[in-house]
Amino acid sequence: METVRVGSVEEFGPAPAKKVVEVAGMEVGVFRLEDGFHAWRNDCPHQGGPVCQGRIYRRVLETLDTGRRSLGRRYDEERINIVCPWHGLEYDIRTGRHPGNEGLALESVAVQVQGGEVYVSL
Repeated sequence: METVRVGSVEEFGPAPAKKVVEVAGMEVGVFRLEDGFHAWRNDCPHQGGPVCQGRIYRRVLETLDTGRRSLGRRYDEERINIVCPWHGLEYDIRTGRHPGNEGLALESVAVQVQGGEVYVSL
């Protein structure tokens, strides 16, 4: 297993933040959220797009009335997603799962913080 330093905690800036790095020939997205760091292989399970290079958004929720008409959208304050730039599929940054299809999930990469430095291991 190869462990590589990807930067200091301060280099990531305030949460939410991300950095895409290459480790052992593989691109990895490292994300900083309020609860810590999460890392995923930069490969969308939908069609192989560079998912970690997408935008970070709070999960969008749409409220429907009893006739299934939209009453507007709001943002979930607890869930933060990464949106694949190829086809717009979203994945929860904390779990790696697609919110509407549990069968779609990102491949996890081990991440740890030691002495103010962030490391990933493959």
